[in-house]
Amino acid sequence: MKDIMSYKGYMGSVHYSDDDQLFFGKIEYIESLINFEGMNLESLRQAFEEAVDDYLELCREENIEPELSFGGNELAWAEEHPPALTYI
Repeated sequence: MKDIMSYKGYMGSVHYSDDDQLFFGKIEYIESLINFEGMNLESLRQAFEEAVDDYLELCREENIEPELSFGGNELAWAEEHPPALTYI
């Protein structure tokens, strides 16, 4: 099971709140705080992609260089975060 999504060089976390009965996440490994949420995994994925696209559009409008998760290098993330052991 993965708890990270990727899109256009950005990595988004995946979490679930049982109290609120919704999925939520944020774009990881950048200084800007960009959150997203959805009622199911499909809507979470859509919200994540929309958040990335909105962030990139805002950067274009403001003439700001957008940050990238690990500089857009997902392999760097994988090398720094090897699979963890799961105990049941």
